[in-house]
Order: sequence, then structure tokens, then C-alpha cells
Amino acid sequence: MSRSRELLLGMRDTIPMLVGALPFGIVFGTLAVSSGLSISATLAMSALVFAGSAQFVAASLVASGAGLVVILLTTLIVNLRHALYSASLLPHVRHLPQRWRVPLAFWLTDESFAVVHRHYLLDKGPLEHKHWYFLGSCLAMYSVWFVCTLVGVLLGQALPGLADWGLDFAMVATFIGIVVPLLRNRPMIIAALVAGGTAVLAHGLPYQLGLMLAALLGVVAGVLAEHAAGRERLTVPEVE
Repeated sequence: MSRSRELLLGMRDTIPMLVGALPFGIVFGTLAVSSGLSISATLAMSALVFAGSAQFVAASLVASGAGLVVILLTTLIVNLRHALYSASLLPHVRHLPQRWRVPLAFWLTDESFAVVHRHYLLDKGPLEHKHWYFLGSCLAMYSVWFVCTLVGVLLGQALPGLADWGLDFAMVATFIGIVVPLLRNRPMIIAALVAGGTAVLAHGLPYQLGLMLAALLGVVAGVLAEHAAGRERLTVPEVE
């Protein structure tokens, strides 16, 4: 398949994810400005950080008066999942030069990972032009996210109560659609249940500490469940 066709295919396959990102980006633009960020700082965050959930957390922490260290540590932990995404995609992009791998790493999001990872798994053909598919998905998400942030900033000035309309639920539904198909074994299911339950129970903690705790306990639960499953496989007697 040609480069341009892979690029367009990546954009096309990302369209369902864009539906959830549209209201999410608009709400972020509105929330960030109402939290005290300037218009230029809000747009710069979407252009240079490009991490939806971390941007929401950062805006909330700014509004609550949290210190810079707390904001940096919290957003770092929230975004640690991207290290797992990158490790999962590394076998498929290892052959690429740094001029490709660096921007693809920056543009990698939950949505693009779900689309691109599925493409690599289902299409067993040569890797020659598949990175153009990766690029197409990333560019679609990046451009839509920035434009929606701008729309949110402008609408937030005209409609001050926009952030209370509940539009951000679309992104929650998108994340559910991303995560559920990936829960293919017991350790993954246990990790998701522990993280989700902890996030609900610890929702009232200050500085978004509930998210940090949920991520930590989810990882620990998944690792313990994986080790337990490994021991079970080792102790199962062979049937002659």
C-alpha cells in the first residue's frame, strides 16, 4: 500500500475516536480558561503537551492553587501509561529513524494507540509504509484536539456555563470503548476493576490523588494476578 493511502487510512480509522474527542477538547478549552489559564497558555498546552487527561488534571490543580511540583508529579503519573503504549509499539517502529520515532512518540495518545495497535496486529504485511498509517492517526487526533481547544476557549467566553453541560462524558465513553476490548485475560480484568474501584472510592482526595492511587493499585493488582497465574501454570500437572 502506498504512503498516501496508509496516511488516509489511518485518518479514516481514527474518526470514531474523534467523535469522543470533539466535546472533550471543547470542554477542556472552557475549563482551562475558567480555571485561570490565559488563552495563550491554554492553546500552548494543547499544542505542546497534547495529553487530554493530564491537561484536565493540570487545569484542575491550577484552579485549586496547587504548587508546580504537585502539578508536574501528578501529570507525570497520569501519563505513565504512555510508556507502556510505547513499549508495546516498539517492535513495529524499531526500524524507523529518530526523525520518525520522536514525533510519533509525542503524538501518541490513547486513541491513536488503540487504532494503530489494532492495525499492526491485524495487518501482517510488511512494515514498509505502516508508519504512515500511524502518522495519519496521530495527525487526525492532534489537529482535532487543538481546534476543539480553540473552540472551547471561544465558546467559554460566550457561554460561561459550558463546562457544566456534561459533554466530557463522550470521552469517558470513548475510553471505555478503548479499554474493554483489550481486557483479554484475568490479570487485565483484575487490574481494571481495582483501578476503577479505587478511582471511585478515592474521588474525593485533593489534588487528584485518587487518580494516582488508582493507577498505582491497578498496576500492583495486575502484576500480582499475573504472577499468580504464572504459578498456577507451573503447578498444573501434565496429562499423559
